[in-house]
Amino acid sequence: MERSATSDMASEKSNPSHSTGAVQMRIKNANSHHDRLSQSKSMILSENVKVLEPINRHRRNHSQHNLTLADIISTPDHTVVEKEGYLLKAKIADGGKKLRKNWSTSWIVLTSRKMEFYKESKQPALANLKPGYKPECVDLCGAHIEWTPEKSSRKNVFQITTVSGNEFLLQSDIDFLILDWFHAIKNAIDRLPKERSCTSRNLEFKLRRSSSTELLNSLDTESKESKPEHRKSLIFRLNYSASDSNDRNRVKSRLKKFISRRPSLKTLQEKGLIKDQIFGSHLHLVCEHENSTVPRFVRQCIKAVEKRGLEVDGIYRVSGNLATIQKLRFVVNQEEKLNLDDSQWEDIHVVTGALKMFFRELPEPLFPYCFFEQFVEAIKIQDNATRIKAVKTLVKKLPRPNYDTMEVLFEHLKKIAAKESVNLMSTQSLGIVFGPTLLRPEKETGNMAVHMLYQNQIVELMLSEYSKIFGSEED
Repeated sequence: MERSATSDMASEKSNPSHSTGAVQMRIKNANSHHDRLSQSKSMILSENVKVLEPINRHRRNHSQHNLTLADIISTPDHTVVEKEGYLLKAKIADGGKKLRKNWSTSWIVLTSRKMEFYKESKQPALANLKPGYKPECVDLCGAHIEWTPEKSSRKNVFQITTVSGNEFLLQSDIDFLILDWFHAIKNAIDRLPKERSCTSRNLEFKLRRSSSTELLNSLDTESKESKPEHRKSLIFRLNYSASDSNDRNRVKSRLKKFISRRPSLKTLQEKGLIKDQIFGSHLHLVCEHENSTVPRFVRQCIKAVEKRGLEVDGIYRVSGNLATIQKLRFVVNQEEKLNLDDSQWEDIHVVTGALKMFFRELPEPLFPYCFFEQFVEAIKIQDNATRIKAVKTLVKKLPRPNYDTMEVLFEHLKKIAAKESVNLMSTQSLGIVFGPTLLRPEKETGNMAVHMLYQNQIVELMLSEYSKIFGSEED
């Protein structure tokens, strides 16, 4: 061999025109350490391209990472790509910690042991060679895969849960594509051994493929990832589950003792710790508390409306700002000094809205439940005079707070109807607004539309015949 090499060099020196011709390069076969045979390979090189220096294959240079791109590509890889393509991905848990769902398109590479997620890269093998680029890897050993339509409003969604507590959602609108991915990943998971053998094989794989420096770095990072947070969270969950039942029993016993020792509502009211509410209280209780037969708040609202709202378009029909109405309700319930002329109540629709809310929140309406059917039967009477007389008889039977409050309210509403040409609120319009508020059945048994019709007609009749119903004259 040495003689042939010497003769080749001599022929090149004697014939310089052949210096750009065929060049013989010897490459040692790396398949066997003891094989000393060599192969010759001819390459045609141009004049502008320099001959690359032979790659040193010594083991010491391997540990120093003196590898070229050709070495990396030629190195045998045991992780064969089984499937790759685009899918929508969302990571919803990291180490057991829930994450906000954020969908993104990823190029997914599935091998026999793991999955890799790349960011919109059509050539992940080359993208992985970029300095500092690390694709997100998912170890399929011990992983669990299942369809999870409840995790997203999107269709065709399945979830992969790893042993480390990571959770991924994968999705595609194409039915056969996502089904193919599901079965491919499931088959890859089913082919893998259990977690312990997976760990040993993973370590053995790293020993074969990595140098000592790489292995130490990888083991160090893995130990750092698994030590502090995951171990603490696992210990916390175990301790919590063990003492969970005891803690619940202890909390229940303390709550029972606290509730049994709690003073009654009457005691708190007597001590002044809880004040009587205006909204939501029975009408007779509010009147007893104020030593009157008409609630003070009703009189204040009527006075404010008659002062600056009789000619307002759509009075009682137009709704006021609900937040301001609730604020007014709070002030009234706290028994604070109420001044409806204050600038914060300048919108008259807020005042009318609060008045309607007061009647609507009465536990028993202004027309008591026991009188509902009687008023309905009275309004069905065809003869007008008989009908008015029947309604007047029922009104006279009402409790004193109900009768007095009703008289004051309908007198006010009659003034509203008198300004119909300006505010566009007729007796029929007021009947529609106040009918369901003042008069309703205790239990809805019949047709609600029919009941509503009767409710409106009763209020309309009492407005149009106010003087006859509430007057002292006899027909």
